[in-house]
Amino acid sequence: MTSNTYAPAQKTLHWLIFLLVIGLYGLTFGEDFFPRGDPGRDAVWWLHISFGLLFAVFVVLRVGVRLSRGAPQMPPSMTEIEKKLAHTAHFLLYALLVVIPFLGIFLTWFRGDALTFFGLFTIPSLVAPDRAIASFIREVHSVCANAILIVAGLHAVAALWHHFVRKDDVLRRMLPGT
Repeated sequence: MTSNTYAPAQKTLHWLIFLLVIGLYGLTFGEDFFPRGDPGRDAVWWLHISFGLLFAVFVVLRVGVRLSRGAPQMPPSMTEIEKKLAHTAHFLLYALLVVIPFLGIFLTWFRGDALTFFGLFTIPSLVAPDRAIASFIREVHSVCANAILIVAGLHAVAALWHHFVRKDDVLRRMLPGT
């Protein structure tokens, strides 16, 4: 990529995925508002699964666009260690973005449920229900969800540091309209 900014598709997918990460994380706490057996609790998980599938589609698109378009060069003012840290953070973010939805899909299936996308279509489970495996996957899914918040938070802090302290274009190149 020769531009010093990301393509509009990359920016759009970046911010949509950011909103979905926050929304999906928030939905995990939505079940706490309803007692077990309450239809509201089921609705929260139905929404979590539906938005999770949308998240998975956006992640596939984002990875595809990133592979085809690349990324702008990092500012020459960045040290080699800063560049290595940035590459590591991006790798971790992408790895978590890919792993989390797959864990969610398998968690749903091993719980014995089908995947449904806002009631428009359903994907039946491809595996036999297994509570022990489902429990393990739920733990890994939860750890990864917490990890993506931590890594994304550090990513955001670094972008703000570049913008306000270093006064370079690291943040601006991912902002809409630039």
